This record gives sequence, structure tokens and C-alpha cells, in this order.
Amino acid sequence: MGIEDYGGGQTAHADVLIVTTNDVPGHQVTQVIGEVFGLTVRSRHLGSQIGAGLKSMIGGELKGLTKTLVETRNQAMERLVEQARARGANAVLMMRFDVSEAADVGTEVCAYGTAAVISKL
Repeated sequence: MGIEDYGGGQTAHADVLIVTTNDVPGHQVTQVIGEVFGLTVRSRHLGSQIGAGLKSMIGGELKGLTKTLVETRNQAMERLVEQARARGANAVLMMRFDVSEAADVGTEVCAYGTAAVISKL
């Protein structure tokens, strides 16, 4: 597996710019729409739990779990973009991820930020 299997944001969002900053150089915010988020919860399958348990005895990266988390983050991002588009935004500012355990059965990943309309200066 190459590095591309473990990187996030692999899907292009040509119509919605997503940044982790307050603003976008060379652009002005013409409208703040408000908070948007994308949420998903994934359970770990038995095979990955057994593999992770064995790997924890000898150490090292849990590649199966890493890949699952990347896929989960990407799905949360897709849902974030869908919500921003539906509300008329062409940008999401201050995008962040929040990750937590969900009732001991899976991992909850939430991508969130501020939907806005931006235009070039």
C-alpha cells in the first residue's frame, strides 16, 4: 500500500473550497451561512480487532485501522461538502475534525466548519 491509501481529502471538491483558516487570501467573504457538519460512525469489524490486539503485543502501526479511519474521515468530509452545497456555500472556513468513541461500539468522526460564500478580490 502506498501513501495515497492513507491520505485524506482524496476526492476533489472543485465547487467548494475547504480550508482550516479564517479567511482565504485573495478572496473576500461575501456571506456567512453558518455551521455545517458531516458525521459518520463506523464500527470495527472482528478481524481488525483481533489484528489490532495481536499487533499491540509487538508494536507498530495498525494499518487496517488507519485505513478505516482515513475512509471514515473522507466520508465525513463528503457529507460536510454536501451540506455546504445544499445551503448555497462555495467554501467552508475553519474546517476541523472531531473524533470520539461512540458507545463502545465504534468511532464517531465529525467534520465541521463555517459555510460561506467567497469571491475573488
